[in-house]
Amino acid sequence: MFKKVQFRLTLMCGGITTLILVIMTLGYLYISENNLKDTQFLSFRNNINTVTANLEQQSVIKHEWLSKLEDNGKYMIFLMDNGIPFLFNSRWARADVEELYTEAFAYYENTFSVELVEPALYHSIHLEFTFSSANGEDYFASVITLEKGKNILQMLVLSSLAPMKEQLFNQRLLFLGIISFVLIILWILSYAFTKLLLRPIEENRKNQVQFVASASHELRTPLAVILSCLESFKQAPENKRETFLNIMESESQRMSALIEDMLDLSRSDNHSFSIEKESTELDTLLLNSYEAFEPMAKERNLALTVHLPDTSLPSCRCDKARIEQVAAILLHNAVSYTPAGGSVSLSLQQRKKHFLIIVSDTGIGIPNDEKEKIFHRFYRSEKSRSAKGHFGLGLCIASEIVQAHNGSIRITDTPGGGATFTVCLPLS
Repeated sequence: MFKKVQFRLTLMCGGITTLILVIMTLGYLYISENNLKDTQFLSFRNNINTVTANLEQQSVIKHEWLSKLEDNGKYMIFLMDNGIPFLFNSRWARADVEELYTEAFAYYENTFSVELVEPALYHSIHLEFTFSSANGEDYFASVITLEKGKNILQMLVLSSLAPMKEQLFNQRLLFLGIISFVLIILWILSYAFTKLLLRPIEENRKNQVQFVASASHELRTPLAVILSCLESFKQAPENKRETFLNIMESESQRMSALIEDMLDLSRSDNHSFSIEKESTELDTLLLNSYEAFEPMAKERNLALTVHLPDTSLPSCRCDKARIEQVAAILLHNAVSYTPAGGSVSLSLQQRKKHFLIIVSDTGIGIPNDEKEKIFHRFYRSEKSRSAKGHFGLGLCIASEIVQAHNGSIRITDTPGGGATFTVCLPLS
């Protein structure tokens, strides 16, 4: 399923980005090419202005000046004096060239004749335009009309657009290469990023599936015991029924505790974890926790000690009930997994702007490769699988509570063996 989602997300992200990039590129090319054409046409018009000014100043038009004006084939020039072609035009005496000049003059007269009524009223006039020949060639063209006495001189100047078109073609090829390369990288990155984006969702789904499976397993065991005891209760004599009732009550309480833990985690997932902060004396809170677990420690032949600072500590802004729950979870785990004859220590320290609640034991310890996993839901170390009443949710709940207080919880090895949990809480 996630492969399909990744493929569709890649198509969507890559497709939208590709469309935007292509539209922007086409827009840029359109503006760039139009600007280039306008610049070239403006340059051509400025050159014609210069040519017109020179024609007005010259009494004799020299072949040398005309040849230099053609600038090695950049311009093609055709001159007529009172409608008679100049001798200079003989150098272009080819049928295709003559046909080109004829087409240009015909286009000029048919298109712009209205603007040139009574041209003799003007000392000189020139008009620039774009012209396409019959063979598909495009040109910048200009017709200069100059009155000199009774003579009317006309000069046709053509500038081929082939070099500009080649420049535009090369520019398009360059952009096509760049865009193709960018799009390849873009699609690769889109695929990689969508995979990264979906990874937390995929992991969350796996955790949900595992959570449901683990919860079902944990609930099935006490439920099976209750059903078995209920069946036995129906057939048991009066003097033995109380035993089955006690077992059913114990398993029901176990199921209730599991369901309550699951509800806590559900509230955390929905960001409805109720945290009501108030000024709390942590030393008093830990002392109460110590007194609550002291009987359980004695019953298991464990030495439970508490270490509090000699000086008074400032109050901590926290949810008193939730922090008591964290302390209870850590102490219950420490007492449950520490063999008889071992010890459990509860201590409180202040470090600058933080409080440290430390629960240390000399129990079975936790391997390094499991230190991060123990805060996952329903995770229990292989060494603790046989411990009844521990569902693998306690440390996860403790971690959620501490994080809701903007604090942190970490685990280290106790010197000589065992595990040490350190809860760090801000002062306020």
